[in-house]
Amino acid sequence: MKILLLGSGGREHSLAWKIAQSPLVDEVFCAPGNPGMDKIGPCFDLDPTDLKAVQELALQIVPDLIIIGPEGPLAAGVSDALRARGFDVLGPSQTAAQLESSKGFAKDLMKKYGVPTAAYGRFTDLTDALEYLEQMSAPYVIKADGLAAGKGVVIAQTLEEAENTVEEFMTGKFGEASTEVVIEEFMDGEEASVFVMTDGEGAIYLPVAQDHKRVGDGDTGPNTGGMGAYAPAPIVDARTLELVQTLIVEPLLSGMAEDDMPYQGVLYVGIMVTPSGPKVVEFNARFGDPECQVLMAGLPGDIVPALLVCATGGLVSSHAALCDMMGLTEFKPSAVVVMAAKGYPGKAEKGSVIAGVDKADGIDGVTVFHAGTDMNEKGELLASGGRVLGVTATGNDLKQAVDRAYQGVGAIEWPEGFYRKDIAHRALKKA
Repeated sequence: MKILLLGSGGREHSLAWKIAQSPLVDEVFCAPGNPGMDKIGPCFDLDPTDLKAVQELALQIVPDLIIIGPEGPLAAGVSDALRARGFDVLGPSQTAAQLESSKGFAKDLMKKYGVPTAAYGRFTDLTDALEYLEQMSAPYVIKADGLAAGKGVVIAQTLEEAENTVEEFMTGKFGEASTEVVIEEFMDGEEASVFVMTDGEGAIYLPVAQDHKRVGDGDTGPNTGGMGAYAPAPIVDARTLELVQTLIVEPLLSGMAEDDMPYQGVLYVGIMVTPSGPKVVEFNARFGDPECQVLMAGLPGDIVPALLVCATGGLVSSHAALCDMMGLTEFKPSAVVVMAAKGYPGKAEKGSVIAGVDKADGIDGVTVFHAGTDMNEKGELLASGGRVLGVTATGNDLKQAVDRAYQGVGAIEWPEGFYRKDIAHRALKKA
């Protein structure tokens, strides 16, 4: 098989790394890829949201499966354009991907299907939004309606902060993405990430992960795209996962199919485990980043057959066999520590030289995934983004996985980078 993977981040590097291990796969092509992915297979320098360029590349390569990693191409309708050309694609349609590209769309669907979530209002008028805030009590959750690279959510502790945030959003902080805002009630509890692979009918539930969104230790500072993650997350027990399945995923998938927008691909269900049960924080229309890194590292088997079936159909009849091929019951505890450039999640400092990645990769159980890197003419690795590396490790237990990940971080020479030092602190505290 030939597989084309669209994207260039840590999520896509980990997918390419895992896919390349499959005996079914002959070649992995990436677009645009990164220096880490370039070691796995050919990379093509193009914008994955450019429908014409992506179609031309697919017609040139003729892959057996195309996997869309990030949200941008999904929101741009790349999956629809490729399917119209006859390609098998893992990734929802542009319409279904609105679960992620429009917070308001997702909230309205949840309300329609009876999916448990926070009470909310959606606004395009600033005066109406400010009036709605006055009816609520602190803390206040304000979300940009559109895609904002994981930075479009603010939890305001005071009414003044909430009003200022809403005004910033609606006057263009994230451009078109925040001209509409969603204001939600605050849900008290602990967050977790549930990942579902689906062909629109059947569903494979991957080990539950937990992300660390805040930039600083102790979950302090502004939200980011994710500073680290681990799996499995003990906050979600078997009963809670059963409730996620019956109250959230099944009503959503059946409702979307009935409404003529079947969801096919990977569904991220961000949940809050509250005293009254799990409630949806948000949906994403693809694997999470950095959760994908721990899932790919921890799965011992072959994920490619499941990816292919989710893209082409027939998951219900092949569910048990696919789970066995992936090795779901033998999942290894895993953790990832994100190394970010100073200034992130604001203006990140780019261009600094990174050394020691190969040394980190040589540590038992450690794999370093590239998220925002580039190479200069000297062959030196450079930081080119906010989140730059995902130092990922597996272990016999979660503590060993975390210890190995930090050992990997310690082997990397990059004074201009920073990272959180408390990844998996909740789970390790409970152990």
